[in-house]
Amino acid sequence: MEKAEIIKLANEYMEKELDEGFRNQVKKLLADENFTELEDCFYKNLDFGTGGIRGVIGGGYNRMNPYIIRKVTQGLATYINKAAAGKCVSVVLAHDSRRCSRLFAETAAAVFCGNGIKTYLFTSLRPTPELSFAVRHLGCISGVVVTASHNPAEYNGYKVYWDDGGQVVPPQDHGIITEVNSVTDIRSISLEEAAKKGLFQLIDKEVDDAFLDMVKGCSLRPELIRKAGKNLKVVYTPLHGAGRVWVEKALSSLGIEVITVPEQAEPDGEFPTVKFPNPEEGSALAMALELGKKVGASLVVGTDPDSDRLGTAVPEGDSFRLITGNQLGCMFIYYVLSTLKEQGRLTPDTAIIKTVVTTELQRLIGESFGVRVYDVLTGFKNIASLMKIFETTGEKFVYGGEESYGYLFSTDVRDKDGVAAAVMACEMALYNAERGMSLLDYMNEIYEKYGYFQESPFSFTFKGSSGGEKIRKIMEDLRADQPKSIGGIAVSSSTDFKDGVVKHGIKLDPSNVLQFVLADGSYVTARPSGTEPKIKFYISCCEKAGVPLDKAKKTVAAKCQAIKEDLERILGV
Repeated sequence: MEKAEIIKLANEYMEKELDEGFRNQVKKLLADENFTELEDCFYKNLDFGTGGIRGVIGGGYNRMNPYIIRKVTQGLATYINKAAAGKCVSVVLAHDSRRCSRLFAETAAAVFCGNGIKTYLFTSLRPTPELSFAVRHLGCISGVVVTASHNPAEYNGYKVYWDDGGQVVPPQDHGIITEVNSVTDIRSISLEEAAKKGLFQLIDKEVDDAFLDMVKGCSLRPELIRKAGKNLKVVYTPLHGAGRVWVEKALSSLGIEVITVPEQAEPDGEFPTVKFPNPEEGSALAMALELGKKVGASLVVGTDPDSDRLGTAVPEGDSFRLITGNQLGCMFIYYVLSTLKEQGRLTPDTAIIKTVVTTELQRLIGESFGVRVYDVLTGFKNIASLMKIFETTGEKFVYGGEESYGYLFSTDVRDKDGVAAAVMACEMALYNAERGMSLLDYMNEIYEKYGYFQESPFSFTFKGSSGGEKIRKIMEDLRADQPKSIGGIAVSSSTDFKDGVVKHGIKLDPSNVLQFVLADGSYVTARPSGTEPKIKFYISCCEKAGVPLDKAKKTVAAKCQAIKEDLERILGV
């Protein structure tokens, strides 16, 4: 960008931004002539990605700030009022512990109220799954949670939900962004004035109690927890986020001893004890694992800042073994389906939902029980969208999940639920303890029955204005010159999702995803992230049932490594 254009955009932004602190950030960059940083702040506008917007906090059009919140909320409010067609409707807002989350939530509330929309706002931070629950519980047309999920501390975000409790999908997302791009005037009133007009209401206990009842209702063996819950000692970390109160309440009310990592118990948007507040990263659970060893925990669990993801670890000798998202998902499916079968509640219309990058082992498990297994595109909004279709087809949803540590067991929530997942992980651990088994034994039981699977995701990050072009070029090159083999294994077929495909009877929307199937049944999937400046690769390799596990694990690990190294060679990175 030319300096003159940057200066013009910066001055334009400062005129629109009402918050002095954010205006001063841009003013200082101009005074310091820091055009490198200024260009990154203004070279593009934050766009709707996976159900909303997400970006680095700061002044500028490519940053999360009060002006961007006001503009996006005005566009959403306009869309809502058009969709409502004169009816009285309401929205609900929540936020996590990140920097500026309360400011952004209150800023959004003021704009909704300024557009005549009844607005509920939680009195303090709440988990994302509770926001999804609240949309349905309160009968709202839409909901917003201010969070950047598991991103580093400099990020924040704004996730939008529709009346089914799921994140917005087509056509709502396209309609909202059209309205956002058309905003010329932002209508806002103070929350004090809105409350006097009956447009603004703070909420807490009336939704909290119902949400916790729903979480406890996900239990499939409540009598087991009542009988043996006291035998389970759980170390938990909320990673400075919104999950502490809800996970502690849910587990302790079931008689399970919960020991929360003290250094990570209090909400703190700086996330001072971790580099990334992401339970997918082993380093994020390091303090919990140390405490687990010290107190002799039966299970270690951790939730991300908005408590929609769950990470787990189980004892193995004198240490702990981290469970991957794919592994825990497989155990959940096997446990849920086998329990329903044992209880005589497994019916032919039972269905589970996974994403196209989640292990195919989950399909094998589901189909062995005679249930329907559906694939959707990455993003829990797509799982929620299919759940909505089930309401008309009569299919019975019992589980949905994705490899990135997201799990769902109830139709009352339409997003990942780390709180309910923590309860189910504890119940599953208790069930296996009663059988004299650990969760690792349980996973090996599954491998012995269905074959050994290993997934090896990795990614490349490309920041700045040139990063997006680099990612676009990688995908373009992969499409134009598809590899004949990867890791020494022939490519037997490929699927390009860019024009939309039909998979297992479900039509998937167009998406920038490429998937290669190798001759031995391995999968390689390429997908640019919708929320971060990176391109992700998902490798999945397997060995058939009957091969000794020790041998299968070595063979599959070697395949995964060979594929990863070959991809790096092909991409030149």
